[in-house]
Amino acid sequence: MATTISNLPRELIEEILSRVPLRAMKAMRLTCKSWNNLSKSESFMKMHIGKAATREEKTMMVAVMPHTLALVSVVVDGANPSTELKGQFSFLDKEFFIYRVIHYEGLLLCILKDATRIVVWNPYLGQERWIQIRYSHRPHGVDHFKYAVGYADKVSCRSVKLLRFLDYFHKASDKPFFWYEIYDFDSCLWKTLDVTPHWGISWTYPSVSLKGNTYWPAREMKTKGFQDHIICFDFTSERFGPLLPLPRAQGCHVSLSCVKEEKLAALFKHQVHHDSYEYEFEIWITTKIDIEMVSWIKFLRMDMRPKIKLPLSFYVDEEKKVFMGFDHGEYPKLFLNIIGETGFLRKLDLGVHEGHRSPCSYVPSLVQIKHPAGDKMIKQSSLEDRRFAENSLRLAAIEKLIN
Repeated sequence: MATTISNLPRELIEEILSRVPLRAMKAMRLTCKSWNNLSKSESFMKMHIGKAATREEKTMMVAVMPHTLALVSVVVDGANPSTELKGQFSFLDKEFFIYRVIHYEGLLLCILKDATRIVVWNPYLGQERWIQIRYSHRPHGVDHFKYAVGYADKVSCRSVKLLRFLDYFHKASDKPFFWYEIYDFDSCLWKTLDVTPHWGISWTYPSVSLKGNTYWPAREMKTKGFQDHIICFDFTSERFGPLLPLPRAQGCHVSLSCVKEEKLAALFKHQVHHDSYEYEFEIWITTKIDIEMVSWIKFLRMDMRPKIKLPLSFYVDEEKKVFMGFDHGEYPKLFLNIIGETGFLRKLDLGVHEGHRSPCSYVPSLVQIKHPAGDKMIKQSSLEDRRFAENSLRLAAIEKLIN
């Protein structure tokens, strides 16, 4: 009698299926019920992610297309780096246009053209959560709210939460307007936070997630110019930490990235001389970081020849001393500039010709996204209803002044 794979020991089946590439996981789960259940076990997921990290898929990027997301593999092998389009994945119908995607340790926060809701998605587990937005604010089609996803339980990576906030300093308003709210995936409730910031976070600066918390470039509210600090939001305490110093910030544009889910990298663009138009990039990496302290070490310095724009998103390979930044210079094509210690290495076409936003790095995650119970009655407190009404009325009044 011939032996079929279903007759093999569970441990051996796990070993065989753990070699399936990330792009084929959905097809594997649809093959049969037993494989679907096995693929969602903790032992299998840890084994599968571990094997993926040792293959060429170690550096994965997600490029945002209008209705789908493209998974791109980047391999840096000496002086011959290469990219490969691994495929496209989507849970969305064609009617949904993806406005922006933000990566939070394996979870993708999808901001849609539909301003009434957003999606938090774990592509690896095939789980998503649609969240109804209480109030949208998109003057001239631009979403000025900032978003972040994190989790309160740092050990189990559970209790996922969504932070959404707006700090408004428009000259048409007689005083600054702040609105900080958090959505709890477990209770399915929104809560207005008591935050009176003495800092400013620009909506044009992307956030970075590290160990369940989120960091932004920031500056003192009373100062002008470039962001010269970073600030962390702790999802456990639901509070912001103090302003933390950047290693250099005078006259510098800054962008943040994550290094192997363990460190932060800060990319600076600054003038070589005050009286010249020559610029250089400088990258620093954290040696220690938590909510209330940070220390930095210089990682890489490069000049701007050939001329390269400051990317809003970038990736650093610490072991190979390589910087990778995304370039939209030849729309609709999307390119990846790769620079090493010896200088400019290669400009690679990512093979994504409809990408309209900078890609983000992607690492598979085991974080579970809970769905609300179908029969659960969800009701905000009267205090929260009142605070929401006050904030929405104030913001509506500001919108009338600026439109």
